[in-house]
Amino acid sequence: MTRFERLVRIHQRLRQARHPVPMRAFVDELEVARTTITRDFAYLRDILGAPLVYSAEANGHHYDPDAPTFELPGLWLNQSELYALLAMEQLLESMQPGLLAPHIGPLKSRVRRLLSEGGHDAETVSRRIAVLTAGQRETDSDIFSTVAEATLTGQCLFIQYHGRARDARSQRRIHPQRLTNYRNNWYLVAYCEQAEALRLFSLDRIRTAENQDTPAHALDDRAVDRTIASTYGIFSGTATAWAVLRFTPEAARWAAEERWHPDQIGHWTADHYELQVPYSDPTELVMEILRYGPDVEAIAPDEIRDTVARRLREAAGKY
Repeated sequence: MTRFERLVRIHQRLRQARHPVPMRAFVDELEVARTTITRDFAYLRDILGAPLVYSAEANGHHYDPDAPTFELPGLWLNQSELYALLAMEQLLESMQPGLLAPHIGPLKSRVRRLLSEGGHDAETVSRRIAVLTAGQRETDSDIFSTVAEATLTGQCLFIQYHGRARDARSQRRIHPQRLTNYRNNWYLVAYCEQAEALRLFSLDRIRTAENQDTPAHALDDRAVDRTIASTYGIFSGTATAWAVLRFTPEAARWAAEERWHPDQIGHWTADHYELQVPYSDPTELVMEILRYGPDVEAIAPDEIRDTVARRLREAAGKY
């Protein structure tokens, strides 16, 4: 009989019992040693949070009648799944250090206790699995919580937003649709009443956020998907052109493995790699091309080619 099976039997017996159940009853029913039952009791109480108490007067165990009704958790994980969960927790935390700690901290503590119960050192996961981030912008945790709650519950928000392009602050009433983490930064896709269209808001530029406690209009998921994925990068809009890029043999080994866009088209030309990427706003695409410096050539269209050439000349002029 596995521990899981024993815990289920113990839990059922305790729930059905009108009086404290003596240890001998569990030993006889489960056909295991007293020490095994003692460990199972500790697991129920300390790991799973069961309100298990011992009655010296009755010489038996029972659930505290004054405690909330206890049920066994519906999710059971093996050791490898627990390790994976801890790794995912570190990934979430790396996206915004401390942002999710109040919410997943208790879960993390319980997972670590589960690992320790199995004879494994949970700290090893943190030492041997590292997630490094770059270009991450800080988001206010209170604003994140307000936006996340409104998005999940389908409530309107009133925000003060400081846009980068115009360097100006505006007030907007928005209908949240989806919260997205893109390249280590958080963005909110929402219907903006002022613009009368879907817009993308960077959470680090939201200065204040108030839940309006009024239902938000839920738009079709396909429209939200198009806003996010129809073009290259986070500058959204319907793709209007395709960029053609040619990578040197040295850079091609990396570029051929990268996913720039879900609809990208790539092929090898001799030892060069040619990539076609759809885009609308060229801003982020140009930044990504510049990341490769002399190892990539923008073949088409002229808009991209001329912009990249101009930015490279401006950069060279500073040295």
